[in-house]
Amino acid sequence: MKAIALVLLATCALPAIAQTACPAAGEVAQSHLLGTWRAEVEGRSPATLLLDKHPEYAQSVSGRLDRGDRRSQVAGDVEDGELTLEESADGVHITATWLGDVVEGSCGREVRGTWTLDGQPTGFPFVMRKQ
Repeated sequence: MKAIALVLLATCALPAIAQTACPAAGEVAQSHLLGTWRAEVEGRSPATLLLDKHPEYAQSVSGRLDRGDRRSQVAGDVEDGELTLEESADGVHITATWLGDVVEGSCGREVRGTWTLDGQPTGFPFVMRKQ
């Protein structure tokens, strides 16, 4: 009887254990991106990103980027450990792109890549860390 109780207890605990597991970089999904991030772009002031579920695309995110008194809209997704975000100062035109890789071993809480202003040939290194 005790053995059956232990098996039942262990089986019930499996979903909780699976939810707290650290995903590999390639396993990071939309759900891991949701929340508040600190974004640091080389040579620029730090910014805060607030990402939520995209209202139209099930596996994408949308939200806002705050740089002090300036706010932009962002939208994007993560696939196979690669993050793509598009930034728009006016909500219509893309003003910058964020292309990065989820850092292996960060449990989906750090992304490093390049932030590029629209129309510029080169970008700036960035790091995003989930708060």
